[in-house]
Amino acid sequence: MTALTRLLAAALLPCLLTAGALAAPASATAYDDDPDPLRGLLLPPLDAAVALLAPLPVPATPYAGDVCVDGADACIDEVVARMESRLDGLVSTCSHSAVFSLAYLRVTENVRDAVRSGYFADRAWLNRVDAVFAEMYFDTTSRWAAGQRSGIPAAWRIALQAEDDRAMSGLGNFLLAMNAHINSDFPRVLATVGLTGPNGSHKADHNRYNNRLDSLYAPVFAEEAARFDPTFDDIDAGTAEEAVAGVIMRGWREMVWRNAEALALARTPAAKRLVEKEIEVYSALQAQLIRTFFVAKSVKRDAWCATHGAG
Repeated sequence: MTALTRLLAAALLPCLLTAGALAAPASATAYDDDPDPLRGLLLPPLDAAVALLAPLPVPATPYAGDVCVDGADACIDEVVARMESRLDGLVSTCSHSAVFSLAYLRVTENVRDAVRSGYFADRAWLNRVDAVFAEMYFDTTSRWAAGQRSGIPAAWRIALQAEDDRAMSGLGNFLLAMNAHINSDFPRVLATVGLTGPNGSHKADHNRYNNRLDSLYAPVFAEEAARFDPTFDDIDAGTAEEAVAGVIMRGWREMVWRNAEALALARTPAAKRLVEKEIEVYSALQAQLIRTFFVAKSVKRDAWCATHGAG
């Protein structure tokens, strides 16, 4: 049942999007004054389609970890401070790891602001998810920097080795790390923190952040280009660029939720290992494709960062 649901989520999204685009009337949304008309046409119907993909009945279980146990706002404040410190160190050497470090910092700041504005139904859950998610990132990157390779997910090994090799474009580094953190890490984080709370499934809050991400693509890409790699935003498809990013990210995040459900509902250790293997293989295949497509020499990029990286 779980595998079938995940398959349907992946297969039906394009069909639901098409049907929604044809049937849904225009309504007042956050996209009404958007300068990107395509985004306003595509994303609201897609959000309606994603909302139709109901969560599976995963039992509520207490969080058993030791990161952000109280779900307090201070959890994200601590994450932001650690990210700022990490980014400063990476920028000082124009490390190619700085690209994702900057993007992740900007996303975390956005999550912090959304949580405190009352944007989410369960404030403590979002704080905890953010902190546990970031802790996994800090742990993986710290172990890699210390020369420890065992236990590093395949998608992260590909991403971090590419950063060390300085053989990718800035956009390639961004996509590799984004793939590793979302497609490999995020399902495990959600399964650990919990998909269901006292008031029901957290999927609505998970879906709700899709709209916040839409506002980040243009400014983050522009900052990456200004500081680290001037070719970062050279792929210019007019108004379609950010709409396509929104569609892709919604697909990724839907699959993350379904993989987290599969982890949470696995009845035996062997069944759980099988789900983990599926996640590992999928994210690694994505990484290999990105690693092949975005190869680039770093001489000009590194020279640009040396002059502009500090921002």
